[in-house]
Amino acid sequence: MLDRFGDTHKAALLLAGLVVHNLVYPLSGAGGIWPAAFYAFFASLFVTAVFGMTRSRWARASIAATGLAVLAAGLANSYAPGSLTPAALFVSVIAYHAVAIAVLARYVFQAEQVFTEVVLAATSLYLVIGSVFTAIFGLIEWLAPGSFASASGAGVEWQEFLYFSYVTLTSLGYGDILPVGYYAQAFAAFEAVVGVLYTVVLLSRLVSMYQTR
Repeated sequence: MLDRFGDTHKAALLLAGLVVHNLVYPLSGAGGIWPAAFYAFFASLFVTAVFGMTRSRWARASIAATGLAVLAAGLANSYAPGSLTPAALFVSVIAYHAVAIAVLARYVFQAEQVFTEVVLAATSLYLVIGSVFTAIFGLIEWLAPGSFASASGAGVEWQEFLYFSYVTLTSLGYGDILPVGYYAQAFAAFEAVVGVLYTVVLLSRLVSMYQTR
């Protein structure tokens, strides 16, 4: 019972941390100490979660290394921006998310019973998937400027991709940001499919686990 309480507590903290991350994301582009505070929080978020959810040395080493890379790239892009710092940030963030997704997916889909911590981890995984596409879209725009367009005609800033990603993942589609490049369209469509399939697969998995109790 104590172990389950601890797992539930860790899963709840991760979910709360992701919600906070998504709400304070604009701080990464603010001035002063705010970018440093944001990247310190973000770089420790998945590290703490992975260390609490698995004892795999590979997973722990990978999340620690990518977390440090995110912190370094984030600080460099905020305080000493150069031509390559955005790309370094996007690539490190993608790698950081990839490790977290692998650990969360294994935790959720290898569970044998439906517990509160499994549901919380599954919800966190959904948010992490939306978050990683933010960096993917940012990298696409960096590689091929003009891959995304605003309905108003204004340029699309990389920070707007978090909003665009979740709108795409949930198939909400306001239409105020449009993928116009081939790779942008391909990955946007892929994310929309992932969002739908994830819900279907997760629900079927949870029902299956509940029936085998």
